[in-house]
Amino acid sequence: MNRRDFLTSLAAGTLVLVLPEQLLASSERKSYMGDKIVKPNEEWKALLTPEQFGVLRKEGTERPFSSHLNKEYGEGQYVCSACALPLFESTAKFDSGTGWPSFYQSIAGSTETKRDFKMILPRTEYHCARCEGHQGHIFSDGPEPTGQRWCNNGVALKFIPAS
Repeated sequence: MNRRDFLTSLAAGTLVLVLPEQLLASSERKSYMGDKIVKPNEEWKALLTPEQFGVLRKEGTERPFSSHLNKEYGEGQYVCSACALPLFESTAKFDSGTGWPSFYQSIAGSTETKRDFKMILPRTEYHCARCEGHQGHIFSDGPEPTGQRWCNNGVALKFIPAS
């Protein structure tokens, strides 16, 4: 939808928004029960690459199609690149065609969400539940069984192959 169509729909009262958090199963809303990792930005800068720091700590976005994880389809888990908390099972990964690694659900309790208005329209942003590192956004255009697309920045993840 372009800006003109959006404004016309908004003025006419015909705009319908389905917010991703409305689609989340109650089990996905459980918060992480372990200890949080809290560090000052100086410590994070020493531990992360500049690209990781920009995404994880400053809520940036990497360029599409720049992550080698976009085409990774091995069996294993995707973990937070800052704290190694498992966030996604490889079985939940799919090719969204967007240029970012995409999943239809996260591991229950591994992520926390918040509302993001950076692109004017509200979006659901998700973070690692342990270190609060920014991972990406949830959209309602994914495959079954959830209909969700958890669009993740590749630099915010590490892939751990199954042993």
